Amino acid sequence: MDFLEELEWRGLVKDVTDREGLKERFKSPVTCYCGIDPTADSLHIGHLQQVLLLRRYQKAGNRVIALCGGATGMIGDPRPTTERRLITLEEVAHNVECIKKQVGKFVDFSDESKGLLLNNFDWLGHMTLLEFLRDYGKHFNVANMIQKDTIARRLSTGISFTEFTYTILQGCDWLHLYQTYHCEVQFGGSDQWGNLVSGADLIRKICGDEAKVYGITSPLITKSDGSKFGKSEGGNIWLDPNRTSAYEFYQFWVNVADSDIISLLKRLSMKTPEEIMALEEEMKKDPGARIPQKALADELTELVHGSEGVEKAKRITETLFHGSIKDLTPEEIQDGLKDSAKCKLDSGMNLVDALVAAKIAPSKREARQLIQAGSIQVNGDKVTDTEFTLKQEDAFRQDFTIIKKGKKNYFVITF
Repeated sequence: MDFLEELEWRGLVKDVTDREGLKERFKSPVTCYCGIDPTADSLHIGHLQQVLLLRRYQKAGNRVIALCGGATGMIGDPRPTTERRLITLEEVAHNVECIKKQVGKFVDFSDESKGLLLNNFDWLGHMTLLEFLRDYGKHFNVANMIQKDTIARRLSTGISFTEFTYTILQGCDWLHLYQTYHCEVQFGGSDQWGNLVSGADLIRKICGDEAKVYGITSPLITKSDGSKFGKSEGGNIWLDPNRTSAYEFYQFWVNVADSDIISLLKRLSMKTPEEIMALEEEMKKDPGARIPQKALADELTELVHGSEGVEKAKRITETLFHGSIKDLTPEEIQDGLKDSAKCKLDSGMNLVDALVAAKIAPSKREARQLIQAGSIQVNGDKVTDTEFTLKQEDAFRQDFTIIKKGKKNYFVITF
């Protein structure tokens, strides 16, 4: 299959402005771009599909442009229901710098003939209002603009003129990239279709019908039940290692449902179609081994956290499920048990009382039974003495104590 056919097989194509034209254009290298909205100082896994598409396009021999919205980020692409909170120029500039570093893990920007990392503030930030209205606004028909999904959905609840003009600014971006870098392809999520069409129309109106450009969108990722992808119980899974540890990141992918994993492999993995189909067969043979999930977890964790992050995540995983927490550092224990149940107790409390207070056991009788049966560990050591007491001086860094019930139920105790 050719490049476009593979994108379709992977579920990475929803709408294309000219499919046959794009199929032909992909027969030779082309310059493509994707915009990144700097509304936070870190990307999260909801951004992964587009960031990895930059990587995928580049590996196919195309030049890619990652465009950070240092200017458009001050406006905000219209949300389906409510107006965005405006953030300051300083906040946007900070976010852009952080995002540039993250995208650099996925895309090679060392050679400008292969990849460029740009900020649209460099051209939009100095545009005057009169230039905006005369040179660009004149080419946009309001009747057509209000029919676009992102704007039409907001007409009943209200949309500011500021957000209404966002699509014009994004059109200006593509025009600038076309004129400056001969960028012929823009790709983005399916929610960007209206903006892509606006940009293509603006280029044709200003540069003439001979200017051939192509817009292509990919479906937004959702789970098999239709719910939003990218959230864990604790919130976003970030690409910033300081926000989401390698262990948390790794575990998110290991715990993906069987019904979702093959679709995610197709969209997010750089493995070949043959390798992905082989993983699908492995899953059919032994679903409990979670082989596709581990393959995707290994690949994406290495991209975001490096090989050391993968090793650390696997070591924590293996230790928590099959080893002793004494083999981990206090920092690794905290990473691994971040979402475990927590309870604050008094130092010197009897273990039986502590198990009841921390809701590890429903009664003192059952607490004693658990201890006597050897089902309770304190900081990695089995405790069978019902008179045992928890002391702060015995805690990890005199900060926290870990109680393990059975094979894999952990509880974090602080004093």
